[in-house]
Amino acid sequence: MQAMSDSSAAVRLELASLYFGKGEFQTALNEVKLALQANPEYGAAYNLSGLIYAALGNMAQADASFQRALQINPRDGDTMQNYGWVLCQNKRYAEAEAQFQQALVQPNYRGAARTLRAMGLCQARDNRLADAEASLMRSYQIDPSSAETAYTLADVQYRRGEYERARFYIDRVNKSAEQSNAQTLWLGSRIEYKLGNTVPARALGEQLRKRYPQSPEALAFEQGRFND
Repeated sequence: MQAMSDSSAAVRLELASLYFGKGEFQTALNEVKLALQANPEYGAAYNLSGLIYAALGNMAQADASFQRALQINPRDGDTMQNYGWVLCQNKRYAEAEAQFQQALVQPNYRGAARTLRAMGLCQARDNRLADAEASLMRSYQIDPSSAETAYTLADVQYRRGEYERARFYIDRVNKSAEQSNAQTLWLGSRIEYKLGNTVPARALGEQLRKRYPQSPEALAFEQGRFND
């Protein structure tokens, strides 16, 4: 009977994940509740319910869900990562960092690059730019293929006035049409402008305007707001 309950819970959780991915949060939550009825000690279900409650704006329930997940699985780095990111989005920066740091020291945790990127982004939001750069550099060293990490690192370095270093990382993104987007092209253009390279700054801006004409970044380029 227990095996059947576990199987039923797993099916319900898979459905919940699909609904959550489509933004159908209430339906996802209903599926999570059914999963927990089948298996009340299902830590992964509490982890997902924390994300759902956070998406619904119910932080009290999100906190309770994540904490219950960690009571059941106290070494679950994925739950710590998710909880940390939710805390960061709610500007609870110190609590978020504590969760990220806990995730990073878990044995066999495979999400270090993602967690370091999230921690760096959170530190940047808290205006701790030196710490953010250090975290993002560690993330990049683990996974240099991540365009998101390279962009975020370049953005932090731009904010710190490290324009040459920022150009190195953003160029790696903008050289790929599949990885570049309006944000990366606009950052690249602003970095070149800061370095006094007006021709490449304009070239990136024209590419931005051609590919993403309706974007806020294209409008900023057209208005010459390079110092925003």
